[in-house]
Formats: sequence, structure tokens, C-alpha cells
Amino acid sequence: MALFVERLNDVLWSSPIIYLSLGIGVLFSIMTRFLQLRLIKDMVSQLFSGKSSDAGISSFQAMSVALSGRVGTGNIAGTATAIAFGGPGAIFWMWAIAFLGASTAYVESTLAQIYKVKQDGQYRGGPAYYIEKGMGKKWYAVIFAVASAIAMSLLMPGVQANSIAMGLDNAFGLSTLITGIIIVLLLGFIIFGGIKRIAKAAQLIVPFMAVGYVLVSLIVIAFNITELPAILALIFRSAFGFDAAFGGIIGMAISWGVKRGIYSNEAGQGSGAHAAGAAEVSHPAKQGLVQAFSVYIDTLVVCSATAFMVIITGMYNTVRPDNTFIVKRLGDVEPGPIYTQAAVETVLPGFGAGFVAIALFFFAFTTIMAYYYIAETNIAYLTRGRDGRLAMFVVKIVLLAASFYGSVKTAKVAWDLGDIGLGIMVWLNLIAILILYKPAILALKDYEQQRKEGKDPVFDPEKIGIKNADFWESEDFDKRDVS
Repeated sequence: MALFVERLNDVLWSSPIIYLSLGIGVLFSIMTRFLQLRLIKDMVSQLFSGKSSDAGISSFQAMSVALSGRVGTGNIAGTATAIAFGGPGAIFWMWAIAFLGASTAYVESTLAQIYKVKQDGQYRGGPAYYIEKGMGKKWYAVIFAVASAIAMSLLMPGVQANSIAMGLDNAFGLSTLITGIIIVLLLGFIIFGGIKRIAKAAQLIVPFMAVGYVLVSLIVIAFNITELPAILALIFRSAFGFDAAFGGIIGMAISWGVKRGIYSNEAGQGSGAHAAGAAEVSHPAKQGLVQAFSVYIDTLVVCSATAFMVIITGMYNTVRPDNTFIVKRLGDVEPGPIYTQAAVETVLPGFGAGFVAIALFFFAFTTIMAYYYIAETNIAYLTRGRDGRLAMFVVKIVLLAASFYGSVKTAKVAWDLGDIGLGIMVWLNLIAILILYKPAILALKDYEQQRKEGKDPVFDPEKIGIKNADFWESEDFDKRDVS
């Protein structure tokens, strides 16, 4: 079984997906005229402009839910893993996929808004909805919904729970069994409260945890500030194979940087689009811009914080594909939160292990919350017109069981299963948005034109030739109860 999982992973994450992710990011950057640079001011202003309603959540809440999914174990454990197998150069490729991925996040999140629906009194959107309504391929939408529900409820929660368990065990000696029970109890309380409770929890936790983590990273960097120029040079040299030590693993640097970058910021995966589709906005491009900005927060800020702490203090190992070490400074430890804990301990002894464990708990816990919402949205898609309460209950139980299982299993098993879930979603979604991106580009042009005319953009799909955007043409759009 373990061998099958490993080989399936190798197929899903072979060279084609790496180049497809980078290529689509380049294409969308060109098609949007590099909105990730041009419209940063709009990204920030739209972040705080939307309000919640009876059916939808605010732009900030939608970004918080999306960031709950983006800012998780990938920012601490995933970044460390990229350095372990790809060397410092992997960080450059994480930055590259984040920069390019901001345009990808814009496209998929705007599509989610264009083709969202009002279902059972609340907004639903995401790849399954835009594949069916935009492409007219219901069978493909069903495949994505099934794959996504399985990935988010069964395959991926274990990665987050496992990292929480590893961090708490390393810092406080807390048994993985106890950690698993705590995760299940807290998670059950939140997810049984629905999207409103998830959004409120994310809105409170995400900004607090991100700011606290970055502040500690700045302290660690400040204590080693003289090393910063050399570390930046090492990252760039290693990324292009010019460093003597890391030059032989440039392929691994690209592969692990892109893979862990996508795992962390989720651009192209389609997961952030689910939260985007739940937002209450007057124009789809508004939420697309907000979600593009969340990619920056995730990778360029939080992942970079981890990377700089680990590399600047030298608290990492890097191995070649044949399992021989290029760098070995931490003994025989599994790549993950232990790297970051060791890095903080060099500057703040007695504090680092506990702080990183607590930060990781919040990062990973909120990610599992977001996973549930994504799974729920896809179950809602599959059960439209029928009573889906039993299916929703089953998904909750499966996710809680997977989280508990991940807490007590080894990291490699958890990461391999998580990578399979992620890989399937990325393949399905990237193909879809490559076919379907044009409505998102039309929406951006319409948004910018209305802004140029001094208006607060309001979306009229018929006016710009977008079909099947039923919500925006319905009475529900005109009768929204925005609070």
C-alpha cells in the first residue's frame, strides 16, 4: 500500500504538473496584465469593503476562511520539507509560484463568484459550479466534486493534524493520542456550527496567528541580520544551480518549491475558490483581487518568515535523492516543525519549541476547518435538490476520524496521502480554468472600466457577454439583505 501511494504521488507530481502550474501562472499574468503588481492598492481596499449578509460572508471573512486553508502546516512544516529535499533554492521557486499564482487565484476565485448560486439560503461556489455552468460539463464537475470531497475530508486533514501532534510532542511531550482527542473535540464544535461559525472563528484566529508568527520571525532575523545578504544570495544561487553544494539538486529545488508552494498558497488547487464563492460582493473581480492578495500573505510573508528563520540560523538538513546529506545540522530528525522550533530556540531558548507548536496548532487547526467547508460545499453540489443532511453528517465524521488518524500516524504516510489529494485537485482544476479563464478576464476589464468612470463596480454579465451567470441575473441579486 505504501509503495502504491508513493508511486501514485510520483505520477501526480511529475514534471508535467510543475510546468503546467508555472505556465498557467505566466499565461494568466500576461492576460491580466500582471494584476498582481498593478492592482495591489485595489486588493487591499477591496479587502475591507464587503459586508456580510443573510446568505453570504464578508470579503474579509472570505479571505480569512481562504487563508485558513492557505496558512497551515505548509507554511511551517511544508517550507521546512522544501528546504530538506530541495535546498534553500526551493524557497525562490515557492516565491515564483506565489507571484504567478496570484493571477491564478484571481481567475479561479472570480470564476467562483461569476458562477455561484444561492442554495438552501446561502451562497455556494467553487470549481464544481463553474465547471458545470461555465464549461457545460456536468460529468467533469461531478468528478471534481467527488475528488475534492474525498481529498478534503479523508486525505488532507491528516497532514495538518500530524504536524500539530509532532509539534506538541516535541515541545511539551504531549502524547499524540491526547492531541488527537483535543483536535476532534474542538473541531467538532466548530464545524457543526456551519460556515458562519467557521468564518467567525477564522476571522478571529487567522490575523492574530499570522502577525504573531511574523513578529517572532523578525526577532530571529534581527539577531542574525548580518547573515541576511549571504542567505539571500544562497537562495538565488541554489535556485539556478550556481551554488557548489546545492547545484546538483536544481531539479529537486524547482519540484519541491513548486509543490510545497502550491500546497501552501493553494493557487490553482481550487480550494480558495470555495470561500470566494461564499462572499457577498457587488462584482466578482472584487473577491478575485482579495483572494490574489491572500496568496501574497501566505507565501511571500508567512512562508518567507519560516524560510528565513530556518536558513539564517542553519537549523536544517538537506538530502540528495540517494538519501546522502548535503547539509546535516540537526541529526536524524524528520523534516517539519522541528526545524522551525530549533531555529527559534537559537535566539529565544526555552520559548521557541512551545511557540512554534502553538502557532502550528492554530495554523493547522484553522486549515482543517477550511477543509471541512470545502468538502461541505462539494457535497452540497452533489446533493442539490435532495436532502443532503446525512451526507453532510458523514463528511463531518470522516473528517474528524481522518484528523485523529493523522495525529497518531507517521509524517510520511500523512504527507503522501495529502499530496495525492492535492495532486488530483490541482490536475482537475488547472485543466478547467485553462479552458474557462476568459470570463474572469472580461470581469476584470469591466471592473477596471467602471473604476475608471468613478463608479463602485456592479456586475452585469449580460452586458459583457457572459452566459449562465444565473445568480447575477436573478431577483436574489437585487434583493440581497446586506447588513
